[in-house]
Amino acid sequence: MEPRQPPGVPGGGRDLTTLFDPASVAVIGASGDPAKWGHAVVREALRSARRPEHLVNRRGGTILGRPVARRLTELDAPVELVVIAVPAAGFEAAVDDALAAGARAIVAITAGFAETGATGRAVQARVAATVAAHGAVLVGPNCLGVVDHTTELYLTSEPFRSGTVALLSQSGNLALELDQRLAGHGRGFSRFVSIGNQADITLVDLLDSCAEHETTRTIAVYAEDFGDGRALASAAARAGKPVVLLSAGGGAAAARSAASHTGALTSPLDVVTAACRDAGVHLVDTPTELAAVLVSLTGHRRAAGRRVAVLTDGGGHGAIAAGVAERAGLDVVELAADTQAALRRSLWAQSAVTNPVDLAGMGERNQGNYATAVATLLAASEVDAVLLTGFFGGYSASVENPLGAAEQRAAGIIAGLPQPAPLVVQSVFPAAPSCRLLSEAGVPVFDAIEDAVRALAAVTGAGEPAGIPALPEPAPPIVGTGYFATRSLLGAAGVPFPAAREVRTAEQARSAAGELTGPFALKAAGLLHKSDADGVRLGLPDADAVAAAFRELHARLGDQPYAVEELADLRHGVELIVGVKRDPRFGPVAMVGLGGVHTEVLGDVAFALAPLSAERAAALLHGLRLAPLLRGHRARPPVDVAAAAAVIAAVTAVGAAHPEIGEIEVNPLLVRPAGVLALDARCVLGP
Repeated sequence: MEPRQPPGVPGGGRDLTTLFDPASVAVIGASGDPAKWGHAVVREALRSARRPEHLVNRRGGTILGRPVARRLTELDAPVELVVIAVPAAGFEAAVDDALAAGARAIVAITAGFAETGATGRAVQARVAATVAAHGAVLVGPNCLGVVDHTTELYLTSEPFRSGTVALLSQSGNLALELDQRLAGHGRGFSRFVSIGNQADITLVDLLDSCAEHETTRTIAVYAEDFGDGRALASAAARAGKPVVLLSAGGGAAAARSAASHTGALTSPLDVVTAACRDAGVHLVDTPTELAAVLVSLTGHRRAAGRRVAVLTDGGGHGAIAAGVAERAGLDVVELAADTQAALRRSLWAQSAVTNPVDLAGMGERNQGNYATAVATLLAASEVDAVLLTGFFGGYSASVENPLGAAEQRAAGIIAGLPQPAPLVVQSVFPAAPSCRLLSEAGVPVFDAIEDAVRALAAVTGAGEPAGIPALPEPAPPIVGTGYFATRSLLGAAGVPFPAAREVRTAEQARSAAGELTGPFALKAAGLLHKSDADGVRLGLPDADAVAAAFRELHARLGDQPYAVEELADLRHGVELIVGVKRDPRFGPVAMVGLGGVHTEVLGDVAFALAPLSAERAAALLHGLRLAPLLRGHRARPPVDVAAAAAVIAAVTAVGAAHPEIGEIEVNPLLVRPAGVLALDARCVLGP
């Protein structure tokens, strides 16, 4: 049969309509035993009356009062989606039956394939090819099912609450935890897909589909294996909806076999963080943080800036909240004089109105002051977001407290306020009636200040992401990776180097010095890390000194190419590093930072997916901790950042255009008040 590929969808991805809204469903491996997956899936599937649900088990009989066919081929009606929950030994036969019955989508819960080794990978690949040849799609294998609340599709072992978050996860238990955490905030799932081994349908396919899904407002991803990480980042960048990623396995351990500073300093976590930043993805570390960010992002309000007003009724809560906010990159600004005056008119003398704003017991005398203060802060032009923290909710937490009714009235006023800026609440009593009223109105309420601040940070000052750069067409493979070959490769791309000659004898070194302008540098060009091997001599005044230095290095380091170079003037210059390392998931990754022999000690570097534009390179340079050195410090003049950015763009373009290169680096790149000069370079082929 000729392959029938699924048609595309408006967003450019695969058409997964049959997966999420099939006309009919069958479960192969349906079971009457409550301890088996086949029973749990059937129980959930039968909750929907939207479509025919067929049950298949080789024993026949009935399950939950429904007749069971012994084989799918016994059914008279066509089936569009088939769930397979049988032992691995019967999986391929079940797939064949599903395709023979006309299935256009298969959800493979069965495990025991790529996750078990080479034999399992081979079976999985064979099944995926068969499914593709029939123009069908496959989720899994080794997955936990699919849910779509908008189409009443329930094909998992557990019920999930309905909402507007689409969860794409490699962990079923994490989905259960997130369901519980979101439920506490009145949120739930629009869709849930357990992605399994991604033999056919990938995270990219699902993210594209959820971006087109009207009910989905936020997309959450838990991934242990990104597959094509660059494609995933690109899909997130074009989604047009907030994407939150909880990533596993992104530890900061540097590559042990790194052959360059770039390789040693670039960790999996750096790469994931850079890709998320460029794509505009919210990267989180824990399920708790994931839930907090999702709760915040499912609201409507965003803030362009990061200026936050903190409101409390106790100095301790205010001080702690301000500290947590500042560590999260938020700016607890001093309030303008007119804002302070407005607060003073409603509060008493003990209240602090600079920021944090502390009611200082005034809330206990008149709970309406909470609402008045919140309204004043939300309307302040110098405030981008408001954080209410501390005791609010405590008055209504007990039915015996006579102030509870007044607090609830204040909560009602706050809930009904026009909110030009985001409002987030942290309360000691998050389940109190006043806090529930706010939560039901869409105001996020948390019990921990770190969750409230993380939620607030997610909706403030995000700015426009840089985007994921397109990869260039591959260039012809390089012919060598030695020092002079690398100089030639980068020089052809516009990277300037000092004049140099390759030599192998003392007489050649003497002759080279006669052709160049001194003073000179002599390098053991056959070494990747020349300084580490004490293979560099600088400040050689004349040809005799160059020849003598050559004999000394040659006696110790042996036969190899050496370089005689004109010595660069280091005065008023700043040494940078620029490199590209090819990541197996995200492709070429650029690193820029402060360079020289102390690069790894300083660790002042930034990462982004390559290639970089000159504008992007300049932005990364200005974001370094030691960026003031570039702009001029004390009596030092500013250096030519524009020229540096152009060279960085050229180096990253070379690294991106040569997939055979594992690491390429210029270190140091000397940036002077006028122009730049690459003083050393190295290149290493990939595995």
